[in-house]
Amino acid sequence: MVNKLLYRSKQRGFLELDLLIGLWAEVNIPKMDFAELKQMALVLEEENPDLFKWLTGQLQPPDRMSGNAVFEALRRHVAQQLSETAPATTRAALGRDWVRGWDDSWRWVV
Repeated sequence: MVNKLLYRSKQRGFLELDLLIGLWAEVNIPKMDFAELKQMALVLEEENPDLFKWLTGQLQPPDRMSGNAVFEALRRHVAQQLSETAPATTRAALGRDWVRGWDDSWRWVV
């Protein structure tokens, strides 16, 4: 089960999540007990776009995730990584989608 969860954490097909979840999973999954492994499996069942938005604070996670201790630990880790590495000006405000792209600066010109 550990190997399966590690693989699924690193190979999601969504580069940002591969990095966010995969690196965290390498450190934490080997230390998990069976109940935590089951919670991790539930996290990995979620759709990539939703999971990314929940972890980065763009959307509030549903109740089923808020009660998941593994999800909460992962979310705290992502929040810490964002605060340490990403300037506030490059991040979406909490509860808002990040919508600005590399070539859409023209939208903000008045």
